[in-house]
Amino acid sequence: MTRTRTAIVVGGGIAGPVAALALHRAGIEAAVYESHSATADGIGGALSVAPNGRAALGLVGLDRVGVPMNAIVLQNHKGRAITEIRRPMRFTWRADLYRRLYDLALRQGVPVHHGHELVDVRDSGTGIRAVFADGTVSEEADVLIGADGLRSTVRGLIDPRAPQPRYSGLLGFGARVDGAGLPPTGDRMYMAFGRRAFFGYQTFDDGSGVWFANLPHRYATWQQVRQTPNEEWLRRLGEAFAGDTVPALDLLRRTSPEALVTAGPMEDLPHVPHWHRGRMVLVGDSAHATSPSSGQGASLAAESAVELARALRDLPRSQAFAAYERARRARVERVIAEAARTNSGKAAGPVGRVFRDALLPFFARLGTPEKMAWQYDHRIHWDTAVAA
Repeated sequence: MTRTRTAIVVGGGIAGPVAALALHRAGIEAAVYESHSATADGIGGALSVAPNGRAALGLVGLDRVGVPMNAIVLQNHKGRAITEIRRPMRFTWRADLYRRLYDLALRQGVPVHHGHELVDVRDSGTGIRAVFADGTVSEEADVLIGADGLRSTVRGLIDPRAPQPRYSGLLGFGARVDGAGLPPTGDRMYMAFGRRAFFGYQTFDDGSGVWFANLPHRYATWQQVRQTPNEEWLRRLGEAFAGDTVPALDLLRRTSPEALVTAGPMEDLPHVPHWHRGRMVLVGDSAHATSPSSGQGASLAAESAVELARALRDLPRSQAFAAYERARRARVERVIAEAARTNSGKAAGPVGRVFRDALLPFFARLGTPEKMAWQYDHRIHWDTAVAA
């Protein structure tokens, strides 16, 4: 068997460092190349890490993540609880998770190169090199892994006809509030289906809190969203929640424009036909981006990174890529589809809102821990050999 010994990982966000760490554990030398010239400290909003994601992160050496978020209380626009869903999740900030993974990679000797924007690859037949926008070329490696996100360059190199992200109809916003002015919610996050937008919040013992909002809106790119001042977005969010009996307006008033995180359009990739070609392969959002509504984006990225490393450890490259895709595709596409259904409920109109609120308790009963075990109880057995 021709063993994979070296790898180029394109993308230094979440999936990239996890992939490099998993490859390192598998005995494969990996280097990360990130397009941005600086680290992503302080960048990004809040996210949740599911039990399956924590288990995958544990396999690369990352222990406890975030704070408990063990229940989600769904409310209508009047603040009445519709149902409570128990889920042993962890709440964290993307910047915090990123920094912990970045530091862990450096401690384990994984090099991270900044300011390297991938534009092309050179496949010699015996190895592959990455070509960057500044004209530099990487060292040759056995494989190149695209962990470069929703608008992946590697995905386009694998398949020039690869699909573009699909817009959910929602823009995402959020913020951390030092003085929330609300009692602590404990390990519960409250999520409200407002009349015109969706709102979620959790407050903590130290008086701080976090909130996020999903605002129905015509499509706008992240750059277009950023062109509108944060003061204006806070005003529009205030209008969207006016008249709703939830603490959205209180938290919005306590949010400074500088603290607002504009996540931009909420998008997904329901089906990417080709995950690999030759010596290139995709991982994380470049292969299977799910809407933030799933609460599984970071968790699925970590799972896929670990599964790819296992496959490359045990099988020749072509068999490894096929085994990796076979292990992952059905699972991730099922999560993406469920999140898309959630998004449709967030953007419901006046009539749809009535039916949605009436049916939510019924659907919540269908989402019991037993029925959702396929998603949250998934575990990767690192020491088990991957079969061809």
